[in-house]
Amino acid sequence: MTVQLPVDTATLRAREKAIAEKYIGGTPWLMIAWGLGNFTLWLALWPLTLTGALPLWAGFIIACVCVTQSYLPSHDAQHDIIVPRSSRWHWLNELFGHIVIFPLGLPFRTARTTHLEHHRHANDPALDPDYNVHAPSAAAAIWKSLQNRQPRGAGSKRYGQILMALGTPDAKAAMIDAVLMNLFNLALLCGLAWSGYAIEAALLWWLPRQIAITYINFYLSWAPHHPATETGRYRETRAFRSIWGNIGSSGMQYHIIHHLYPNIRLNWTPAAFRELRPILEARGCELGGLKG
Repeated sequence: MTVQLPVDTATLRAREKAIAEKYIGGTPWLMIAWGLGNFTLWLALWPLTLTGALPLWAGFIIACVCVTQSYLPSHDAQHDIIVPRSSRWHWLNELFGHIVIFPLGLPFRTARTTHLEHHRHANDPALDPDYNVHAPSAAAAIWKSLQNRQPRGAGSKRYGQILMALGTPDAKAAMIDAVLMNLFNLALLCGLAWSGYAIEAALLWWLPRQIAITYINFYLSWAPHHPATETGRYRETRAFRSIWGNIGSSGMQYHIIHHLYPNIRLNWTPAAFRELRPILEARGCELGGLKG
């Protein structure tokens, strides 16, 4: 069926907004269960593995999944989707955000401050905190992610530089949180190694974090913005088709919806995309052949 669209921009924008508003609001119970369940499972891995109740190889596989999946529930909290700022219960949004992202070893306030800057300046070489993940191909993006985490890697320095340049109270708090988390990471690894659990520390924390960061850099930063040469509301990101599908790409096939309407919860972006698709086509968005 052919959908007839209005030709004037104002009417098109009004129709777009009306559709999007249907997917905004409410309590995202799936994301809440995902975040808290994932954190509980990750926490349980430590006693189960250290006591021998769970084989280390199984603990490693589960840890990789848990650490990788710890970011997205926090991502909804970064946009105040769990509990809106207008609510007196908004502190639960903040508490949730701090807890669920912990397995990734990334402080909530650091993640939120840099992520919101990414939204404001997507694909800007000077101002986008995520710009250093961009590369000409998928293989190059993975290699770039690994390089960025080396002691002199550009990616590690960039986030600190962005926060220092901002100089806001939120940015300063984010920097302090990042320093404290890095110290905690080192203390935990050293403490476990000193206690005779170096292999366990590597397979339950260090290596899963490296795998998770590579995955997140690829699917949440590189793939939805590639080739990262344009800016503007309808061109700074895109829809794309992943060989692993929507679940395997953590819902990022529809990342364009998130940039257009950041307070649509992650699991509702596919439905919003399907309804908004004719409008996005009219707007000249890059949809990568994704039908819905």
